Amino acid sequence: MLKIMIKFHIVSLSDTVCLKRAKTSLHILYLVMTLSVIGGSVTVVQGGTAILPCHVTDTNDDLTQITWQRKMREKPHNDNFITIQPRNRLQFVNGRDDRFKYIGNFNNKNGTLQLSNVALKDEGSYTCIFTLFPSGNQKTEIPLNLLVPPFTSIKDNLPTLGTEEVLFATCTAAGSKPPAVMRWLTGALGDKVRTTTNSTQCDNSTTTTVSSLFGVPTREINGHKVQCVISGDSLTKEETLPFPIQVYLSPTEVNISVISEDSFECVTEANPNANFTWSRSGQSFLESAVKEEGAKLQLLSLTAYLNGLYECEAANSYGIKHGQLYVHVASACSAAWASFGLLLSLNAIGATWFFYKSGCFQKCLEQ
Repeated sequence: MLKIMIKFHIVSLSDTVCLKRAKTSLHILYLVMTLSVIGGSVTVVQGGTAILPCHVTDTNDDLTQITWQRKMREKPHNDNFITIQPRNRLQFVNGRDDRFKYIGNFNNKNGTLQLSNVALKDEGSYTCIFTLFPSGNQKTEIPLNLLVPPFTSIKDNLPTLGTEEVLFATCTAAGSKPPAVMRWLTGALGDKVRTTTNSTQCDNSTTTTVSSLFGVPTREINGHKVQCVISGDSLTKEETLPFPIQVYLSPTEVNISVISEDSFECVTEANPNANFTWSRSGQSFLESAVKEEGAKLQLLSLTAYLNGLYECEAANSYGIKHGQLYVHVASACSAAWASFGLLLSLNAIGATWFFYKSGCFQKCLEQ
């Protein structure tokens, strides 16, 4: 006779509940282990367009809402500013900002945002939150970093001729983030010049960097070309600002040179270039007799009317100098001569040369 023994194991109601809970816990644990929220750090140049990436992978959970929060310098606490509902419906919280555009897809669990015309105030931390069932809220943080190109300039310090070291110029890279890097290319000047560089951080986290060029303002250094070179992460390429070193001086001694028997020119050294003005002592010019062209004076009719003292004034913003010329036309000579005395400018040799070239010297000897 065959005996069959059947062993029953009676499971209580409490055991059944515990088993279900254990299975649910294992399911949630599995979801947490496989589910991923993908984001990433974003860096953009001020005024550009930033893509804030955010999407969920490896989950079949139901998505009910996407929420975006942000924390910035002006708002140091996380605040909701955008929510996205099914069918890609975007809603702004606490004010609309049309620079933001939802470019993700709700059904694909993609919450990516686009931010155009990015400003320095937008820099901060952005948090993307997915509300999923049954796993709950899942989120990731996306840092938004800004690069701010500097405003660059170079300024002449207007040094005048001297023997002591002075500031030639300052090169400035203002409002840069991160700080700009500056250097000078001075060529053959070598140790005749030196540079210093200082930086100041502004309240908006940008930095202003100033580099200065120093040297002794001599005639030899005047006109030398140097370059201020600015570089940094915020610039796509180095920026070069050329600068010709200028040593400024008032007009030096004024000389009057002979161009021809009836033309003269006022000559001086000055920086910036001098402006010239001719005048006649005690009398005005007659347009039909005299012609002025800057530093040049031409006698149009060689008559006794032209006799007198003429003065050339050379002037710039740093000073004024004068040179004088005495003109005397003798009635016996039809050509311009007699005694042209250059009181401050022409020497005796120059005057003799003028008389010889004009032919008046020989005619007077004959008379």
